[in-house]
Amino acid sequence: MKEKTVLIKNAKIVNEGSIFEGDILIEGEFIKEISDSISAKSSDVKVLDVEGSYVFPGVIDDQVHFREPGLTHKATIETESKAAIAGGITSFIEMPNTVPNTTTVEKLEKKFDIAAKTSHANYSFMFGGTNDNLEEILKVDPKNVAALKLFLGSSTGNMLVDNPEVLEKIFKSTKLLIAVHCEDETTIRENLDIHLKKYGNDIPIECHPIIRSEEACYLSSSKAIELAKKTGARLHVFHLSTGKETKLFSNKIPLKDKKITAEVCIHHLWFSDEDYKQKGTLIKWNPAVKTANDREELWKALLDDRIDVIATDHAPHTLQEKKNVYTDAPSGGPLVQHALVAMVEAYHKGKISLEKIVEKMCHNPAILFQIDRRGYVKPGYFADLVVVDINSPWTVKKENLLYKCGWSPFEGVNFKSRVTHTFVNGTLVYQNSKFFDVKPAKRLTFNR
Repeated sequence: MKEKTVLIKNAKIVNEGSIFEGDILIEGEFIKEISDSISAKSSDVKVLDVEGSYVFPGVIDDQVHFREPGLTHKATIETESKAAIAGGITSFIEMPNTVPNTTTVEKLEKKFDIAAKTSHANYSFMFGGTNDNLEEILKVDPKNVAALKLFLGSSTGNMLVDNPEVLEKIFKSTKLLIAVHCEDETTIRENLDIHLKKYGNDIPIECHPIIRSEEACYLSSSKAIELAKKTGARLHVFHLSTGKETKLFSNKIPLKDKKITAEVCIHHLWFSDEDYKQKGTLIKWNPAVKTANDREELWKALLDDRIDVIATDHAPHTLQEKKNVYTDAPSGGPLVQHALVAMVEAYHKGKISLEKIVEKMCHNPAILFQIDRRGYVKPGYFADLVVVDINSPWTVKKENLLYKCGWSPFEGVNFKSRVTHTFVNGTLVYQNSKFFDVKPAKRLTFNR
């Protein structure tokens, strides 16, 4: 719903470590004013009274796989960005392991073209590094692209970078932030061989965190950190899954000054290996969901700021693909529609404050990637806003899923809260399960 001026009244605004009641005036794409009480100056102003609800900055998801181009039977930028909007995610950064892999500037620009036409949410992409594309990496302008993604363990789309000399060269040469998937390939292959000999291809899913083990994760993350320290590269370690890895990170300096940062994903905060019995391969992720103790340690590190960001690693596959035997069932699952409400559920359970959720899902991704004027409820910033009713229970069911793959690991879960309204660049794009036929999304820009 495109309005020139919108006045949000009676909001509980969650921003920069506090919650305060007030009104928000949106003019065009930007937040114009925030005050205790603002009156509509003319009848042209659309007034939205959200009394009793909270207004968050739009969530910035720094790690998604929207599968386009090449794997569009699983998902598209259009379908998944729409699900993201319904979940309160107004900006996303998408990964390069599409088909073809995003490992040349030309392929990268093609993805930007698709998003410009079809995305419901603001967008950027990561460029993919390989064993042999250093020349292409050096052509990438850090002002235009979120980061460089390196797979130090193979995952969907196998873009494994396993040549130590190449890796060091990349770390030394690029000005881009380097985001890494850390799992040691040799350790995983050895573990997999043992299990294949024992079970054949139908390995019990409970063995997944033994195959993709704590040691595989720690070995890889510690090496990446060592290399970043040696070369001075700016490193961001994706999806921590073990308590042991959290000890590698520090909270001694402000995020804006950190050279080495970390992320945790919704599924590693929600599930543990006790859930494999019921959920099976639906919760098969790389890195694997591990023990309840690992989950507890991840929560601790998140709350004491050793972990900087909460993301989704949204990675859909069809249900048919997921129901294959262990070795053929791909890793990953859809999460963007339910990430924010899952974290608000943790707030209801007393695990985290609303202010901390906003810090880790909105403010920190904006700081970490130096995103221009997003991630906060502030005058002069883009009006990416999410209205959350924290006392409006609902149940996740097949019929209310928006993912193209048509399933969710959260099916059957009762959430206490829901996203009622989403604004992207000042335009109301979603209200009470209804989408408006507008696409005001923009390419993210970076203050670098």
